[in-house]
Amino acid sequence: MVKPSIIAIDGPAASGKSTLGERLAQRIGYLFFDTGILYRAVTWAALQKLGRVDQEDEVSALSEEVNIDVRPPSITDGRSADVCINGVDITWDIRSSDVDANVSQVSAYPRVRQAMTRLQRRIGQRGGVVMVGRDIGTVVFPEAELKIYLVATVEERARRRYHELTARGEIAEYDQILASLRWRDAYDSGRKLAPLRPAEDAIILDSEGLTIEQVVERALELIEKA
Repeated sequence: MVKPSIIAIDGPAASGKSTLGERLAQRIGYLFFDTGILYRAVTWAALQKLGRVDQEDEVSALSEEVNIDVRPPSITDGRSADVCINGVDITWDIRSSDVDANVSQVSAYPRVRQAMTRLQRRIGQRGGVVMVGRDIGTVVFPEAELKIYLVATVEERARRRYHELTARGEIAEYDQILASLRWRDAYDSGRKLAPLRPAEDAIILDSEGLTIEQVVERALELIEKA
């Protein structure tokens, strides 16, 4: 079987893109690259250095200067990769509620997206990659041979995020997570730059009511057909 060189997986927050991408990459021997971690890393850096993310010029300049590195996992604690800024491991820091609440605003800044898109393309052009994000099939790699758009109801996604946080020992409120995801869906879909939407040739994969193993098997079938 000749596999697609680049597999793009897009979809809304907490739809299971990262889990699907990671397991799919493992099954076919590809690099797993969750592009959302780059925007989370920039958001975390902005909150640390600036204390806020509403200063577009300063956040954008920071995104062009900061040294973000993504490496294979060095610790067996559930992470799919090490995420470092200037040599400091921030893998779990970028999953905080503060980053959750601000990453959409940061990712909407044109210069930030341009800086991160350049990095994503450099990695993807090596081939043999499962790339996960919100605009991979529409902006980053519209030439990708296989584009999957993963969906689930917002209630299901909120439940998944709640269990993810509580499993790590964090305090989480389901209703708060649900409201946050609804706001984020509207924000990501309505932004002028690279809005969240499936590419015209993307295949919609609904994960509602499916186990992750079932979703992976359906994605493998799509690879065979591609």
